[in-house]
Amino acid sequence: MKTLAWMLALTLLFAIPADASPKTDAAAGAEVKEKIRTIESRMRAGYTRAQGERYNEKLRELKAKRAKLCR
Repeated sequence: MKTLAWMLALTLLFAIPADASPKTDAAAGAEVKEKIRTIESRMRAGYTRAQGERYNEKLRELKAKRAKLCR
């Protein structure tokens, strides 16, 4: 019984609140924008066809994410 009480107490103590987010939307949006700038900079420096396909795919993903975060 005491073990159960301790386990319950520790669970409640270390539980993360539902509204606790590691980053705000503004901070997450800024991070996404920086990643986009980095990829665009790499693309300006030149790339192979395979790299270009990866860069373009990543840019599409990041731009979609930015659209959701930065309204």
